Amino acid sequence: MQRATRVFAGAVAGLAMASASATDAKEAAGTGLGDVDFRASCTAEVGEDFDRAVAMLHHMMYAQAREAFERIAAEESDCAMAHWGIAQTLYQPLWPTRPSADELERGREALQRARDIGVETDREKALLAAAEAFFEDPDADWWTRIGRWADALESAHENHPDDREIGVFYALSRIAVGQTADDRAAYNAEGARAALAVHEESPTHPGAIHYLIHANDIDARAGENLDVVRAYSDIAPSVPHALHMPTHIFVRLGNWPEVIEWNQRSAEAALEHPAGDHVSHHYPHAADYLVYAHLQRGEDGKARGVLDEVLARQGYQPSFISAFHLAAMPARFAVERRDWERAAAIEPRTPTEIPWDNFAWPEALSWTARGLGAAYQGQLEQAREAEAQLAALRDSSESAGESGFANYIEIDRLLLAGHIAREDGRDDEAVALLKQAAKLEDTMEKHPVTPGALLPPREALGELLLELDRSGEALEAFRSSQEVWPGRYRTLLGAARAASAAGDEGVAREYYGMLLETTAAESDGPEIEEARNAMGKM
Repeated sequence: MQRATRVFAGAVAGLAMASASATDAKEAAGTGLGDVDFRASCTAEVGEDFDRAVAMLHHMMYAQAREAFERIAAEESDCAMAHWGIAQTLYQPLWPTRPSADELERGREALQRARDIGVETDREKALLAAAEAFFEDPDADWWTRIGRWADALESAHENHPDDREIGVFYALSRIAVGQTADDRAAYNAEGARAALAVHEESPTHPGAIHYLIHANDIDARAGENLDVVRAYSDIAPSVPHALHMPTHIFVRLGNWPEVIEWNQRSAEAALEHPAGDHVSHHYPHAADYLVYAHLQRGEDGKARGVLDEVLARQGYQPSFISAFHLAAMPARFAVERRDWERAAAIEPRTPTEIPWDNFAWPEALSWTARGLGAAYQGQLEQAREAEAQLAALRDSSESAGESGFANYIEIDRLLLAGHIAREDGRDDEAVALLKQAAKLEDTMEKHPVTPGALLPPREALGELLLELDRSGEALEAFRSSQEVWPGRYRTLLGAARAASAAGDEGVAREYYGMLLETTAAESDGPEIEEARNAMGKM
C-alpha cells in the first residue's frame, strides 16, 4: 500500500462543507435516490421508473435495479434500453464479485433483445456497444472484459463529451480499469475529473458523487474533494451504500466516530432493502466497518455485539461481499484483540450457506486468523496446515487471473510464515518474512471491500522487533504503519511501548496520548490502564 500523510484536522474541516446546495439536497432526498435524467427512448409513462432504476444502478443496488428494469421491460415491450439495464446489473465493475456463466449468458441474451428491438439514438447505441464489449466472447476473463468495456466507454465519451450518463459511466470505467494499471492514480484522477464535471452540472446526481468518492479511495487521493463526501447521504438518505460510502474516506483518516455513525445507519437501511429473499450484502459490508472501528476505539463489547447480531442472521446474499465479511468479522475480532485461542478455533468456510469454492480470498481470511492463533500458542502443525491452505488459495487465485487477490493472500501467508519461524526459533527469518510482507503491501492499495487488514505487516513487524528487544527499529515500523493505517489501536500502543523501551519518554507520551484520544472515554482494559498510568507518570 502506497503511503500518504493525512492531516486529520484539515480533513474534518473539509468534510464539514457540502457542495450540493441545501435546496438541491432536499429536493433530491425527496426522491430517495438523487436525480437522474437518462432520457431513455421509451414512453413517457416509464421514464421516471427508468431514471429510478438507473439511479439504483449508480448506488450499486444491483439486485433492486435489475428488478426495476425487468418490470419496465414487462410493462413496455419496445423499451430496448430496459434490456440494456438488465445486462448492466449483471456485472459490478468495482466489486470483487464475478458474473457466473449463467449471468454472462443472460447478459448476452438481454443485449441481443435490445438489438432486436432497436435503439434509436447514437448515445444509446454507444452505451449498448459498451455493454456488448463486456459480454462478448464467453471464454474471456474478467479483466479482459473490463478492458474492452472501458475502451468502448472511452470512445463513447469522446463522441458525446457533454452527455452526463455517458460521463459517469466513463468515470466508473476509468476507476475500474485502473485497478490493474501501473499508474492507478492517473486513471483515478481521470475518473475523478469526469465525475466532478457531472457533479458540477448536477450536484445531486448519485453516480457523480459515488464514483468521485471511489476515485479518491486510494492513498494518493484520499484528501481530495472532501467537500463532496457528505452530500452523498444528503441526496439518498435511506440508501445503504450512500450511507456507507463516505466511510471509505473516513477509515483512511482514522475518523472512527464517523465510521461508526454512518455505518450504523447503513446497516439499518440495508436490512430495509433485502436482495430478493436474501439479506443484502450491504448489511455485513457496513457491519464489518463497524466492527473494525469499534475495535480501534477500544469498544470491544460493542464490536462483539455487532458480530453476534450478524452471525445470528441467516440467508445472506451468496456473493463475494457477503463471504468476505462473514469470514473477516470473526477473524478480525480475534486478531485485533490478540485473542489467539479464539483465533485458532475459527472454522473456515462458515457459514455453510455461502458457496465458498468461488471465494478464495474470503476463505483465506479464516485460515490466516486460525494459523496466527495456532502459531502464537505453539501449535505449529496446525499453523503450517493453515499456511499450506493459504498457498493453495493464492495459487488458485493466480490461476484464475486474479493476481490482486493472490497478492492479498500472499501478504497474509508471509505474515503467518514469519510467526511460524519466530515460534520455531528462526528469528532472523521471521523478521525477513515480515519485511517481505510489508514490501508487498507497498505495491497494493487497500481494497474497497475491506475497512483494513486483519494484521498490518508493519504493525506485526513492530511487535516482533519489540519482542526481540530491537525497540528503535520497532518504533520505526510502527511509525510507518501509522502512515498507512492511521489511528489503529495496536499501532499507537505498539509505538508508545517501543518509544518507552528505547528510552524516549517524550515520544512514548505522544503515542500514549494519541491512543487515549482515539479510544472512547468509557474504554477500559489493561492497555488503556497502561496508557493512563504512563501519562500520569511522565
